[in-house]
Amino acid sequence: MNSFAVRMARRSALHPWRAVVGWLVFVVLCLVVGGAVGTNNARTADYRVGEAGRAEAMAAEGHLERRSTEQVLISTRSGAPDEQAAESAARDLTARMRRLPQVADVAAPLWSGDGRILMVEVALKGEERDAKDKVDALAAQTAAVQQSRPGLLLEETGSPVISKGVDQQRGDDLALSEKITLPVTLITLLVVFGSVVMAAVPLLLALSSIAAAIGLSMVVSHLSPDAGVGTNVILMIGLAVGVDYTLFYLKREREERARSDGRLSTEVLVELAAATSGRAVVVSGLAVVTSTATLYLASDVIFSSLATGTIVVTLVAVASSLTVLPALLSVLGKRAERRSRRRAVRGKPAPRTRREGAGRIWTALLRPAARHPLATLCVPVLALVALALPLTGLNITEMSRDTHSREIPAMRVYDRLNEAFPEQRVTHDVVVRADASRSREVTGALRELARLADKDPLFAGGPRIDTSADHRISVLRLKVPHLGNSPRARDSLDHLRDTYLPATVGRIEGAEYGVSGDVARYADYPAHQNSRIPLVLGALLLVTFAMTVYAFRSVVLGLIGVVLNLLSAAAALGLLVLVFQGTWAEGLLGFDSTGSIGSRVPLFLFVILFGLSMDYQVFVVSRIREAVLAGVPTRQAVLDGIRTSAGVVTSAAVVMTTVFVSFVLLHIIEMKQIGFVLAVAVLLDAFVVRIMILPAALLLLGEATWWPSRPVPAASDRTRRDQPLAEVR
Repeated sequence: MNSFAVRMARRSALHPWRAVVGWLVFVVLCLVVGGAVGTNNARTADYRVGEAGRAEAMAAEGHLERRSTEQVLISTRSGAPDEQAAESAARDLTARMRRLPQVADVAAPLWSGDGRILMVEVALKGEERDAKDKVDALAAQTAAVQQSRPGLLLEETGSPVISKGVDQQRGDDLALSEKITLPVTLITLLVVFGSVVMAAVPLLLALSSIAAAIGLSMVVSHLSPDAGVGTNVILMIGLAVGVDYTLFYLKREREERARSDGRLSTEVLVELAAATSGRAVVVSGLAVVTSTATLYLASDVIFSSLATGTIVVTLVAVASSLTVLPALLSVLGKRAERRSRRRAVRGKPAPRTRREGAGRIWTALLRPAARHPLATLCVPVLALVALALPLTGLNITEMSRDTHSREIPAMRVYDRLNEAFPEQRVTHDVVVRADASRSREVTGALRELARLADKDPLFAGGPRIDTSADHRISVLRLKVPHLGNSPRARDSLDHLRDTYLPATVGRIEGAEYGVSGDVARYADYPAHQNSRIPLVLGALLLVTFAMTVYAFRSVVLGLIGVVLNLLSAAAALGLLVLVFQGTWAEGLLGFDSTGSIGSRVPLFLFVILFGLSMDYQVFVVSRIREAVLAGVPTRQAVLDGIRTSAGVVTSAAVVMTTVFVSFVLLHIIEMKQIGFVLAVAVLLDAFVVRIMILPAALLLLGEATWWPSRPVPAASDRTRRDQPLAEVR
């Protein structure tokens, strides 16, 4: 791995413009090919999990799947509308909608109980996932009727138009996030390097890596479909790891340049950076890739999409750090050498080179670990454990449509719809598959089930039974007058599944049955995730341990890495529960608490944090191991290694935190939670774990840190490291 990084750096440094042009061609090619093949978006069937998914599959087999619907509310801005005028508008709207090729059916107009709103429901053709692309045509007809009847108020809502509004809001939020993240990242890099050019390099490389990854992700989506979150995760992770990897490399090259004091050529300095930080970048990238790949074990299209986006952008970021970055360093270094020669000819003194090394701040911060390692270890560990305690009250739920921001106009109309037509809020779909010869028996059982539900106050009545053309599949649709994420709606689902179905359809020999619908989806998805967590988490711990042992040949360091990652992740999740399951921070962070955490957040946190924390682990421990290889005792190597790497680690953490904090500004509650928990986790990992707990633990372990192996003797290691440098000279 070391020699590979050095060989790549040597080629790029010797032919810099070839490497730069090659990288630009690669980025453009990725975008062109990606645009040509397009994105393979996940279909409705890809989202099916649990009993709800099985029931939906059976309904689709009989062409009885639930259609996406739009509701148009006809009212006035105040008071009740004129009945004849409202019904005339409904007839006009119905006629217009039925002429649209996207429309499957238009239901008869329905008045609300108080006579203030007339509703027209429009069912769309095709899959649920495609419905949002068809709402513009419907909206145009609604607007036409509105224009011809200015005295009335026509408003449209429904899952398709809400989804379109959510996409629009997400796009606006991401644009705002970029406006905040990019300047803050640039300022941070300016502080680190003190040079506009050097600060621009990491940012430009990260942005070009993101562009290439977006194009590649379109191609890869034809192997693993995109659930609509791929671009989000590419932007979030790409900027974080792209800047981090470049930062590690650049800082090491500057450190070596300052240490050499002009005695080494630019090519040699680039190779030295490649032999140290270049190797760390490769190991870190592989750690992120392998840990993120465990998300595929969740057997969920959204997690698979998140994993694919993260893996693609990480690999591209690593490639940019190994190819085009050494080339840019070579160009900038030679330009600096020419300036130095011109100064020497003119008799001007060379500018002072800022030396990288131990600062008084880091020396002071490390003093407690050096003097009292046991206390320095125990206090922050106890503090992190205390932060993790709120996890005992963790409530994981699927974030439903009801949690979307009310800044979306269709959501405000949705609230009016639920208030005016409570019986239309939720529908359970009871799906039964049996031999065609049992069709009458199935219909009778479903009618009996409907009678039982009619006596239950949890249901609203008005059941409907549909049967497929071949009489093998039947669907009973039961309305529930409660919001889909409410306890009463979940109780109605439990009554169906646990009591009514076994007592009716369950008695038919050979019949398969299940309940689908929004409530069933909200219940089954978290249950599915909870069942996969042990498998994913177990694989994640194993992968993290194996990668650390592979990188440093130390079982002890592998165990330390696993424990510290678990500790920081648990503490971050505890803070997430404390903030988002309560209401005290609603005004501060701009959200309405659902009293729960999104079902995808914990698993995503563990996987991404375990991967990203390897950046710091590899970089810090590599510096320590490097000193030990040079003959420095382990105790001194720990202190020196952390002192010299602390500035880079904290700078990288600030960049990552800025990226993640910007996601807290998004309106989507689950994205807010992901941004918050990742930002907190990175800060804890960089400032508590790597600066306090890790050095204290390594100082207490001493030489046992490297068990069962010992670092290679210094002499042989120097010989091996100097070999490529001699070739360049």
